[in-house]
Amino acid sequence: MNRPTPGAEERAGSPRNPVHGPAAQQDPSSGPAHSYVYVLGRAGTALETAAAQLTGVRDGSLRAVTAGRLAALVSSVPADAFSEEGMKAQLENLTELEEIARRHHAVVEAAGTHATVLPMRLATVYLDDARVRSMLEARGAEFDELLSLLEGHAEVGVKVYADARAAAKASPPDSPDPAASPVSPGRAYLQQRRARQRTHRDAYRAAGAVAEEVRVRASALARDRVVHRPQQGELASGTGENIANEAYLVPTDRLPEFHRAVSAPADDVPGVRVETTGPWAPYSFATPPPVESRSA
Repeated sequence: MNRPTPGAEERAGSPRNPVHGPAAQQDPSSGPAHSYVYVLGRAGTALETAAAQLTGVRDGSLRAVTAGRLAALVSSVPADAFSEEGMKAQLENLTELEEIARRHHAVVEAAGTHATVLPMRLATVYLDDARVRSMLEARGAEFDELLSLLEGHAEVGVKVYADARAAAKASPPDSPDPAASPVSPGRAYLQQRRARQRTHRDAYRAAGAVAEEVRVRASALARDRVVHRPQQGELASGTGENIANEAYLVPTDRLPEFHRAVSAPADDVPGVRVETTGPWAPYSFATPPPVESRSA
């Protein structure tokens, strides 16, 4: 699928009562405010419903900024904390960053249950609602095309793991032959080391074969695929090493079939695990628009 370069998400507020101009979204009690954008979508009651039920970053109430057939779900955030310098400080504070990410993704996922949406990148901030509206007007054709492509689809994450320890447990080394000549401790150590190396190598070869079969099966059911970098360290879930990390755009009516199809190749393969996550809003298939300079 050839995707346009769009990327914004829309969020709902009231299309019948759109916000106009920078003064409309400022809270006089908290000083100047910027517009934080969560998702883009089509204007209408589905996004209105989502906006009415959710709160955004810093407990801000959600509203829809509309332009023609499109709407963006936004909330007001303090201009000082979400200026270019303010955001740098927040991104260096893990507690602040975690809270922003939690609220952002909660809004995106909830909006996605009401309508087809294009998720925005974390901390996408415009000077005011007028700038958000200008962005929607300038790129409306792109966003409308992408929303049509995403309609009736969801994102599913698929990861393949290789776990040499699990493979070794499933295939313990052969018991020594009582009739064989005894070996020295050093030779026994080398034999055990070679056996571990074989197990490790075999587990990775098996995981590679499973990953390829998963890719074939998933591609037959999905509309599009995005390859991500394998996760390492704290980002990787569970045991073993993540050797494949991909996202698929799957028709919602084929989600159960998709999960069964991609899980099957790892059945009865020691040391190989397939993990699926989702369905999610289509983060991997919506490219956010360039974020304007907050100091402009």
